[in-house]
Amino acid sequence: QVQLVESGGGLVQAGDSLRLSCVASGGTFTNYFMAWFRQAPGKEREFVAATNSNGGATNYKDSVKGRFTIFRDNAKNTVYLQMNDLKPEDTAVYYCAAGPRGRYYGGRYSQPGTRGDYGMDHWGKGTLVTVSS
Repeated sequence: QVQLVESGGGLVQAGDSLRLSCVASGGTFTNYFMAWFRQAPGKEREFVAATNSNGGATNYKDSVKGRFTIFRDNAKNTVYLQMNDLKPEDTAVYYCAAGPRGRYYGGRYSQPGTRGDYGMDHWGKGTLVTVSS
């Protein structure tokens, strides 16, 4: 069973940067594409960014393009989310998730789907990011 543990969240001011990390264990990391999601208070969980199994392809929610970067280090079984120029509307609990690597190319992860799981098989417990204005 794949386990995902996020870290790196915290309280920052608008314009600051943070780097989130997610370490995977219990599976073969390169069998999975990885994604970040977030859930703001009182809102639905939403897709933020995804990368394929070798890190050569990425996709982003429109509102974070140019500010956030997802990348992975397969030697460390870790995926990162570099967040720059943070805004108060980025405040949320951020979750990393893993899905079978072939599923990346259908883009299913960008929509919740009927089960609300965005087609992801494994989820971390999340890390809180709070951006003050």
